Amino acid sequence: MTVEQSQGVYIDLASLMRLKYNARGFSYLPHQPVRSLLSGRKRSRLRGRGLDFDELRHYRPGDDIRTMDWRVTNRTGKPHVRVYTEERDRPVIIVVDQRLPMFFGSEIKMKSYVAAEIAALTAWRVMNSGDRVGAILFNDTRSVKVKPSRSDKKTINWLGDLVKMNNDLSVTPDHDSNPGALTDALLLLERSVGHDYLVLLISDFYGWDEKSMGVIQRINQHNDIICSLVYDPLEQSISNAHSLIISDGSYQLEVDPSQHNIGDRFEASFKSSVTQVTEDLRQHNIPVLTTDTVVPVTDQLRQKLGGQRILQ
Repeated sequence: MTVEQSQGVYIDLASLMRLKYNARGFSYLPHQPVRSLLSGRKRSRLRGRGLDFDELRHYRPGDDIRTMDWRVTNRTGKPHVRVYTEERDRPVIIVVDQRLPMFFGSEIKMKSYVAAEIAALTAWRVMNSGDRVGAILFNDTRSVKVKPSRSDKKTINWLGDLVKMNNDLSVTPDHDSNPGALTDALLLLERSVGHDYLVLLISDFYGWDEKSMGVIQRINQHNDIICSLVYDPLEQSISNAHSLIISDGSYQLEVDPSQHNIGDRFEASFKSSVTQVTEDLRQHNIPVLTTDTVVPVTDQLRQKLGGQRILQ
């Protein structure tokens, strides 16, 4: 692992694969511990569990007559019923933002690094539960779609694609941020999912607008969506800093946040954006999982999706 990777700037595949052994203590299923972010969430109308035919057997007192198989009953002269079991498979799609605004971090890790960790932990947790997992990875210029699968090999392959996107991030004159890429990724998601999927959207929601919300609202009609909003603590309190050293990995620039009210304006913009996103989503009962770049991701997931306390 390089020095930059160890400092939480660029992720590597070995780190994402090691997270497989930490993917426990949290769940995305409807039944949640009391302190979980998802506790009390109503079980969906459809939510993908369905019924699978299990066996045909003789009728027993108390069986629902609606399960009677009349064709077999008439042929054998003895009442038979069809037995169904709850389908255990629910496809999961993880949507991961690796755009330029995610390439930011003030203390421990970049937001883009944390997003990759959340994606990997979720993928391993879903596969451990026996469900299929796929992904939509996007940056400022392109997107990658992977169909849900239970294959370790396919999961490792798209995690490798995620690593490449992450390592391609850089602050250069020819690398512009694209606010519309969020909506484009959501439109690709809409074309990719059917009914009864679980979608985890991991982003800082740069470029969020009415069109983005409209796409999510349509997807949410027949699927479950959970949003992981990744942020850096400095974004909330940048005006309190006396000076900032900004670096793209090659050059450094010192900035005074008090000059021209840069810090205050940045903070106000950040708070307004986060408030808008969370209010829009919660109006449609879409849970928002806020995740910072300082506390270990595994601890945050276990606290918010497993009801565990973070020990200080």
